[in-house]
Amino acid sequence: MVELPYLLKKESICHRKDGLLYIGDRRVFPFEKRFEPCSTVEQVAAALKAMVTQGGGPLQVAFTTLRFISEKMRLGRLPYSYEELRRSVALLIGARPTNTTMRRAMLALLEELAPLFADGAGPDEFALKVDELVDEQELYYDETYHQMGRIGSTLIEDGDVILTTCFAEHTFLLSLAYAREEGKALSVLVNETRPYLQGSRLTYPCLQEMGIQAHLITDGMGAHYLAEGKITKYMTASDLVCMDGSVVNKVGTLSNAVACNYYKVPYYAFSISPDPTKLSSSEIVMEERSAEEVLHCLSLPTTLEGKALYPSFDIIEPSLVHGIVTPKGVLAPSSLARSFS
Repeated sequence: MVELPYLLKKESICHRKDGLLYIGDRRVFPFEKRFEPCSTVEQVAAALKAMVTQGGGPLQVAFTTLRFISEKMRLGRLPYSYEELRRSVALLIGARPTNTTMRRAMLALLEELAPLFADGAGPDEFALKVDELVDEQELYYDETYHQMGRIGSTLIEDGDVILTTCFAEHTFLLSLAYAREEGKALSVLVNETRPYLQGSRLTYPCLQEMGIQAHLITDGMGAHYLAEGKITKYMTASDLVCMDGSVVNKVGTLSNAVACNYYKVPYYAFSISPDPTKLSSSEIVMEERSAEEVLHCLSLPTTLEGKALYPSFDIIEPSLVHGIVTPKGVLAPSSLARSFS
């Protein structure tokens, strides 16, 4: 049976207990399994901004926070009003503006919940409706993760050596698990992914837990192994995919995609929800992160005091992308708009 590793289980991403919301702190994983406690929506938003969780984590945090909000409204600890709900949702969305999957999911839920206030429903009825809608959304995403894992596994051939960047989470890891279940031998080269080391701290331990052969490499080594012919595929997640097939992902993705294009190795990006509101990369709101983060690694300084640069995300143009793995199948960048607009 295919199972998710500890880091991707819902309770490990976030959970509620004794009136608080706890977010699994990926900044200290795998050395610690620690949770960041939050007593307000403002604290949840601050935790998202501080990268306590990232990638697909904010979506699950947003779902759990909606339950958290409804519980506080039911108990009279938050004003029971549509304005308060809208304000809270705006805080979550604003914490991670490049994560448009979370934004669109939360706005859709907000739209479904709005009539309750107009119809005079009380906080108890509101809380029940929130639980019903969030249950539906969580089930949809759980099923879609596995569906995309099965689709992704069809791209993997026996003996593949797959390069990845950052932490591609559910869909990529499930693709590997389903491919292995089919009897395919495979291994993964994991970029460490500076400055947060998502590759070495998140992806690599998950692969070890799943029993998948993996080797950790530094961010500049991908082209070396491509030149030696040792990499057969490049697979990553995507923070955002536009309708023209442009992919947004962690900085460092672009350099590997360029090298893959040169050495004729296909690059596949996983996208659970390409954004129909973004026609091209010119419409993206890119998150700003502090360049100070480049001057440190695991909280230790890497050099003397000075200046650094840190573009958090790369935009990978469609010509560098062989295919985009979606719930509707593996699509060429040029066919995305027809399938999702």
